Amino acid sequence: MTPPKDRSQWTLDYPPFFAYFEWILSQAARYVDPQMLAVDNLEYSSFETVLFQRASVIVSELVLVFALHYYVKHSSASTKGLSHAAALSILLSPGLLIIDHIHFQYNGFLYGFLILSLSLARKQSTLLYSGIVFAVLLCLKHIYLYLAPAYFVYLLRAYCLSPKSMFSIRSVNCFKLAGSLAAVFGVAFGPFVYLGQLDQVITRLFPFSRGLCHAYWAPNVWALYSFADRILIYVAPRVGLAVKQEALQSVTRGLIGDSSFAVLPEITPQTTFILTLASQVPALLVLFFNPNYPTFLTTLTLSAYSSFLFGWHVHEKAILLILLPASLLALQNRRYLTAYRPLAVAGHVSLFPLLFTNAEFPIKTAYTIFWLVLFLYVFNQLAPAAERTKRVFFLDRISGVYIAAAIGVTAYAEIVHGFVWGERYEFLPLMFTSTYCALGVVGSWIGFLLVFLRDKHAKAV
Repeated sequence: MTPPKDRSQWTLDYPPFFAYFEWILSQAARYVDPQMLAVDNLEYSSFETVLFQRASVIVSELVLVFALHYYVKHSSASTKGLSHAAALSILLSPGLLIIDHIHFQYNGFLYGFLILSLSLARKQSTLLYSGIVFAVLLCLKHIYLYLAPAYFVYLLRAYCLSPKSMFSIRSVNCFKLAGSLAAVFGVAFGPFVYLGQLDQVITRLFPFSRGLCHAYWAPNVWALYSFADRILIYVAPRVGLAVKQEALQSVTRGLIGDSSFAVLPEITPQTTFILTLASQVPALLVLFFNPNYPTFLTTLTLSAYSSFLFGWHVHEKAILLILLPASLLALQNRRYLTAYRPLAVAGHVSLFPLLFTNAEFPIKTAYTIFWLVLFLYVFNQLAPAAERTKRVFFLDRISGVYIAAAIGVTAYAEIVHGFVWGERYEFLPLMFTSTYCALGVVGSWIGFLLVFLRDKHAKAV
């Protein structure tokens, strides 16, 4: 078999349905500027091409608008106001503005499928459709595999097994679900199986040849690990620890290269997989024995946390996988909202390095501040008090200090560093931003997990 040819440094790592989506776009694009469709026409950027790409993002996000409308429309009368607020926060998310409309991707379109699937999961009568929509989403972008364990457990217990006894199997439902999923994946991957190219698809979808960290550290556990390794480079000689000289220049190696650590042990893909799975198990067990929608939504969000925090070669843009479902959780009660606040700040600030020009600085900062002030205030006004008033974790005491620190970190990374150091130490502001944001994401994960394990019966918005 002829090996696949890489025509660009940016690998093609999306599942088949996204290729079909791009093909549909190309049918319109050829009437705008045919040159944008030339496979070897790299770095091509005509005015017509940029205009078409921006417009296609806006049009595709109508899927998200429809999904949010459906979500609000089918909310209960008692939670409809809360659902409106959560839906607006997602639609106006600075993350979608930064990643989709400026950096240029189609995340809003994809998250529309996720929100629609979550909306359908609220009722037993539409649970099958929820599974089908999620399967379609997996065939559009496989990053949503991070959420698959929560879907698997929920569909198994709520749809395939009897609610009265987990030992009673609903065979008809099992066949309907299995047949539907087989049909979706068959349409997506069947042609590649027929052509004998499935191995090429799998290799591109799961490129473990890439390093643990992306070119810019995503704000997760490995960012803190990498930061600790950078600090230990200076401490190690004083305490007798060995330093690997070949790793001193390997903060990360950018696009698809590997990264290595100078003092701390190397991390393998197997290690990240074990940690990801192990951190998901507690919430999955709760969901298995309490297969209701509120528990499902929280477990799904915690699964996203686990995969983002412990996964291999996680992109910073994957923070949306936590931010958007967490927005639906934040209004359950004030304890969930307290855990959500540092996530909202850290998650959005972590995306700032994607926009690095002077012209983009006022846009990303002003809009993000406006969104944070508006929706954190609205959420604070709307979130109901928790049934238990006792504080159960530390975030409610220090989240204010953490949020205030975002001003200093952003000011240094965006203004002070360039003024003081010029173009020297370019990775330093990225490292500070990533480490600061990682602390917020990890802290919010701990907060959500503790609240969930102590309060498993909250009503979902």
